[in-house]
Amino acid sequence: MESGMVLSVGQRALIRESWRRVSSSPVQHGLVLFSRLFDLDPDLLPLFQYNCKQFASPQECLSAPEFLDHIRKVMLVIDAAVSHLDNLSCLEEYLCNLGKKHQAVGVKVESFSTVGESLLYMLEKCLGTAFSPDVQEAWSKLYGAVVKAMRRGWETLPEGD
Repeated sequence: MESGMVLSVGQRALIRESWRRVSSSPVQHGLVLFSRLFDLDPDLLPLFQYNCKQFASPQECLSAPEFLDHIRKVMLVIDAAVSHLDNLSCLEEYLCNLGKKHQAVGVKVESFSTVGESLLYMLEKCLGTAFSPDVQEAWSKLYGAVVKAMRRGWETLPEGD
């Protein structure tokens, strides 16, 4: 990823320690993240459809088994980023392709700022007083790098163009 995006040793340690506390219950914490996301932007709900079924409410979506699988996948992506803090560039192609997939289902790049807000909200709720300004800054920096890589999925032209 961006060589300019350098997390200090201290920031990497803060991210790893805070993630260790959150990753033990990925679905529970993912539900906090997505509940917040739907609170902040209810217009994102229609993007989540399974077998052409629209959810009537965020609560219906958040309890659907297919959506719980989506939460697990999101938390695995975060876990991969945390696991590769020392070499984020190895995730570049994967994240770019993930960006393409999100674009294909109608996600707007602008929605990632709301997801970032929701991620920080979840971390704050789950970590309590351990969610310090330094932890927030470290996670914001990491999330920014992940989104930057995913945005490349929007920017790459299909082959043949």
